[in-house]
Amino acid sequence: MPTNALAHEKSPYLQQHADNPVDWLPWGAEAFHRARSQDKPIFLSIGYSTCHWCHVMAHESFEDEGIAQILNKHYISIKVDREERPDVDRVFMAFVQAMTGSGGWPLSAWLTPDLKPFYGGTYFPPQSRHGRAGFADVLLRVAELWEKEKSKVLEQGEKMFEALAHRSESHADTPVVPGLSVELVEQCRQYFDHEYGGLGRAPKFPQPSLLRFLMDQKTGRDMALLTLRRMASGGIYDQLGGGFHRYSVDRFWHVPHFEKMLYDQAQLIPLYIDAWQSERDERFATVARETLEYVLRDLAHPSGAFYSAEDADSFVEHGSDEHAEGAFYVWTAHEVMSILGPREGEAFMEAFGMQATGNAPEGSDPMSEFIGKNILTGSGADSRWDAARQALLHARNARPRPHLDRKILSGWNGLMLSALASAAGAWGKQYATKAHALVGFLKNEMIDRDGRMLRSWMDGPSQVAAFAEDYAFVIQGLLDLYHADPVIGLVEIACDLQRVMDEEFADALGGYFNTSAGASDLLLRLKDDHDGAEPSANAVAALNLQRLAVLTDDKQYQARADALLRAYGEHLRETPMAMPLMLLAAQRQDKDRPQIVLAGRGAEREAMLAAVHSHRPPLAVVMDAASARKFSAAEFLKAIPISEDRCEVYLCSEGTCRLPIREVAELHVQLKALEAPVGSVD
Repeated sequence: MPTNALAHEKSPYLQQHADNPVDWLPWGAEAFHRARSQDKPIFLSIGYSTCHWCHVMAHESFEDEGIAQILNKHYISIKVDREERPDVDRVFMAFVQAMTGSGGWPLSAWLTPDLKPFYGGTYFPPQSRHGRAGFADVLLRVAELWEKEKSKVLEQGEKMFEALAHRSESHADTPVVPGLSVELVEQCRQYFDHEYGGLGRAPKFPQPSLLRFLMDQKTGRDMALLTLRRMASGGIYDQLGGGFHRYSVDRFWHVPHFEKMLYDQAQLIPLYIDAWQSERDERFATVARETLEYVLRDLAHPSGAFYSAEDADSFVEHGSDEHAEGAFYVWTAHEVMSILGPREGEAFMEAFGMQATGNAPEGSDPMSEFIGKNILTGSGADSRWDAARQALLHARNARPRPHLDRKILSGWNGLMLSALASAAGAWGKQYATKAHALVGFLKNEMIDRDGRMLRSWMDGPSQVAAFAEDYAFVIQGLLDLYHADPVIGLVEIACDLQRVMDEEFADALGGYFNTSAGASDLLLRLKDDHDGAEPSANAVAALNLQRLAVLTDDKQYQARADALLRAYGEHLRETPMAMPLMLLAAQRQDKDRPQIVLAGRGAEREAMLAAVHSHRPPLAVVMDAASARKFSAAEFLKAIPISEDRCEVYLCSEGTCRLPIREVAELHVQLKALEAPVGSVD
C-alpha cells in the first residue's frame, strides 16, 4: 500500500517510490513550507523511472526502514523526476558537478529550507565501504552539522548559490570566431577511435549532436560514418528488435547500458537516413527502418504520441523476484541452440559474435552479470538470418519485458517528429501519416488555448508547463515535417510556438532561459548551451530561427538568431566540443539559403517531391507555393503560377527564381549542384 504523498503523482518514477517508508514529498510549495516551518534541511533525490542506479539506491536505501527513519526524523525529503522537471535537475546537477567534478543519476543534494544547495553527490551505498561514504553516515553527519553548525551550513549554501547565479548570468555579446568548425573537426580527430569509431575509449555515448555536426563537414563525415557503422554492428544496437541502448561500457560498442530512450532513437534515425542517402549503403537504411519499427511497435501510444523509455533491468523470468540488467536481451548458447537447432544455431552464433562461455569482453562486466551470457553483435543485415532473428525475437517477447515509462514528453516527441519527417522524406507517405498523427496529439493534448505547451502527459495532461527545450524541439519537428511534406498549417503552428517561446523564455541580451519568467519554484533561471544526450535548446532555437527567417521572409527571426549566436560567441570559442550544434548554426549564419518551391498539384508532384528528398542540400528550404503564401511575405512567391494540372519546381535565392523545372530528370541535375556539405564552404 502507498505510504507517502507520491502516490498521487502521475510520474512513473515518483510512483515507483510511493510505497517507500521515506516520507517523500513532490517538489512544490507543501515541501518548501514544511522545511521552513520545521527548520529542517531538504534532502533532494532526482532520477527517472528507467535509471539502473536509481533502482539500486532505492532498493538499498530508500526501502530500508533504518535509513528511512533517519530521513524522516532529520529531513524533508523530496523526489523529482528529472524528465518531468529538467529545470530543477539542471540547477542542482550544475551544483553537484561544480562540487564533485562529475554528475549523474540518482542525483542527491542537500538544500537549506530556502532551496540553496550546500552538499551533494550521486549514488551513495547504504553503508560506508571501500573508502566511500555510506548514505546513512552522510545523512547523520549532515544532520549533526545542521544542528550544531547551522550558520556555516547556511554560509556554504549562500556561496554555492552565488556561484550558480554567476553561471546563469548572460554571456557577452561576442561575434563567433571564423574557422572554429575546422578546429572542432581536428579536435575530434585527435580523440577519435579510428578502429571502432566514437571519441575516446570507454564508456562511449552515441553523441548524436556531434555526429550531426560531423556529417555536415567535408572533412568530418568519415568519422561520423565509421561511428554509425560500428554502432550498428555492436551490442549497443538491438540486433533482433531494433533501436539503440543508452551507451556502451566498452570501446567496442559491445556491452551496453540496456535502457532505451526515445530521444536516442529520435536523434539517431535521421543520422542513419542521412548516411544512407549519401552513401547508398543499405545497412544504414536497415538500421533506420528497424529503429523506426521498434519505436512504432514498442513505444507508441494509440493516439500517435510516443512513450519515454524502456528500462535496462527486467525480471529474470516470470514469477521470479530476481531482476538483472539486460535480462530481456542476453542469450546463452543453449537457448539459441534449442530454438534454431544445432546446425543453424552454430552458424548464427558465429555470425552474431556469440560464444559458448559468453561474449562480454574482459573488464566490461564488473558486476559479473553476463557470465555465460551473450550480447548479439554483427551486421545482422544479411537476409538469410531474417527467419532466425524472427524466431529469437518471438522467443524473447515471451520473457518479462522491461518496465515501460509511459510518460509522454512534448520535447522528446518533438525530436521524434523530426525522425518521422526524415523518414517521410526518404520513404514516403506511411511515415508522413504517422508524423501528422503526432502533430494532432501535440495540438490537441499538449498545447492549451493560449498557445502554451505542457511538458508531460500520462493518462491526461500534467500541470507542468513546458520548458524552452520543449518549444525548440517541437518547432524543429514541425519545420522538418513541412520540409518533408509541405502542407498548410505546420509553419503557422511553428510561428505561434516561436512567439510564445520568445515571450516566455527569451533573454533580452540573446538566447533563451530554460524556464519561463513566471516560474516561482526555482531560485535561478539557467541558460542551456551544451549539447548532451539531448541537443541544447539554444542551438536548436538558433537553427529554427534561421529557417523561419527564410520561410517567412521576416528579418526579425534572423536578427534573433544573430543575437543568440553572439551571446554564445565566447563560449563557442572556449568549448566548441561541447557545442557542436551551436557551431553548426554559426556556420550557417549569413550563408545563402536556396528555396526549393513546389508549385501546382499535378500527378508528377509526388515524383518531384521524392526527387527533392533523394538529395541532401543541407542549406536548402523546401516550400509549397500555395501554403507559403499564407505565412510568407516574400514577393517572389506572388509571381509563381500555381496550376491544378501540373507541378513545377522553382529554385529560388535572395528573391529571384530560375526558370521552372518540369522534368524529374532535370530536377535531379540541378539539385545535385546544391549538395555540398556545409563545412566545404566554411
